[in-house]
Amino acid sequence: MPVSYHAPRMSSLRRYALFQLPGIACVGLLLFVLWEWQGVPGWAAAAALAAWVAKDAALYPLLRRAYEPGPHGAAALTGRAGVVRRRLAPRGVVAIGPEVWRAEAADAAAIEAGAAVTVVGARGLTLFVVAVPANGDGWDG
Repeated sequence: MPVSYHAPRMSSLRRYALFQLPGIACVGLLLFVLWEWQGVPGWAAAAALAAWVAKDAALYPLLRRAYEPGPHGAAALTGRAGVVRRRLAPRGVVAIGPEVWRAEAADAAAIEAGAAVTVVGARGLTLFVVAVPANGDGWDG
């Protein structure tokens, strides 16, 4: 029986911290060079490094969602409903909530402005949508 391995999901805090390490290392190295060769006081270099780390800590709450695992951007909109703003023939513009996105009709049929659509996929910043049937349930009868 084949065994599959799935890496454990990393918390957003751990991902954020790991992405900040190279910047902290570079700033630390620069401050060390300034301390060693330019005569910057050691306390000033240490305070600057502490301020850099404090900056990263203060920004984490604002950036936390970007580091969470899962789909982001256009891919996260799959399954959401929207309204066509500019006719899709097959490309146009749709509104998903307050955001306006470039879109393409997934079935290559034209969809008129004002029609309700559902997002079925995305590539880059382009959404692929299908028209929602007029009665909303997909049944004609």
